[in-house]
Amino acid sequence: MPQGKPTAVPQDGLTTRQRRNRPLLLVHTGEMKGKSTAAFGLALRGWNQGWSTAVFQFVKSAKWKVGEENALLALGRLHEQTGEGGPVQWHKMGAGWSWSRKQGEEADHAEAAREGWAEIRRRLRAEEHDVYVLDEFTYPLKWGWLDVDEVVAELRDRPGHQHVVITGRDAPAALVEAADLVVEMTKVKHPMDTGAKGQRGIEW
Repeated sequence: MPQGKPTAVPQDGLTTRQRRNRPLLLVHTGEMKGKSTAAFGLALRGWNQGWSTAVFQFVKSAKWKVGEENALLALGRLHEQTGEGGPVQWHKMGAGWSWSRKQGEEADHAEAAREGWAEIRRRLRAEEHDVYVLDEFTYPLKWGWLDVDEVVAELRDRPGHQHVVITGRDAPAALVEAADLVVEMTKVKHPMDTGAKGQRGIEW
């Protein structure tokens, strides 16, 4: 897309404005870091447009304090106080979720994921937000906790003007096929390759 211009214009009967402003389903996948960071950057741009933004984290522990969470919630408070930007909500789907999945039985985590998705589905049908960030949402799909086809159909048929961005490794093929934008983060180099651990201000 040189200079931000599309490489082709489909004969779909839409005007340039209609095509430009249609709601998008975006997927950030791949093994490298930056998937969630890019999604939160999109949420920041949405806030600046005055859009209602909701973040739903599906894997990271509820005890893990994320820098972007603090920043976006502060912007949400600024909106409440001054009207600038848009409202922000941040939900962690079940205390104790973690990469290790050690706390609680798998059935408990699966049920929490189903409850989280049910709430997102309800909000999509009610057109409650303009931007949804479903962080690490590929994992409940990969692990079989949610039905991929049902989720994809719900996302594909969502009403109104609602942008949805999904992050996580190993995005299912059906989700990739349905998405309007798919980015795969690939590693070239990483500090961990030389023994460095996560760094304050870089990873959190």
